[in-house]
Amino acid sequence: MNNFDLEERTAKFGENIIKFCKTIFKDEITRSIIDQLVRSGTSVGANYMEANAASSDKDFRNKIYICKKEAQETKHWLRMLSQCILEDKKQELRKLWQEAQELTLIFGKAVSTIDNKKEKLKD
Repeated sequence: MNNFDLEERTAKFGENIIKFCKTIFKDEITRSIIDQLVRSGTSVGANYMEANAASSDKDFRNKIYICKKEAQETKHWLRMLSQCILEDKKQELRKLWQEAQELTLIFGKAVSTIDNKKEKLKD
């Protein structure tokens, strides 16, 4: 996989979240965490797709910012889920958390680059 193809990377991330969540034992606690995790983890890619079809620079920036927020939220739900799963699942969870962290950094950098370009245009 080309790590620079964010459309594919974010889609794969969502797919991997879904696959992982399907392997988790469902109970009162895990059901709600899994629901939140799937929502945030899959919305990273959905918002990236929307960003690519943005109607303006402002719309693009806002969608990219939402990608960052959703990736951050995904890290939170992964952390919460780590308290509910068996040790044998934690390595896979760590990999998902690391990918969410990398996506957070990528989208954060994109937002700051956009903001910096706007500032330079003002000067």
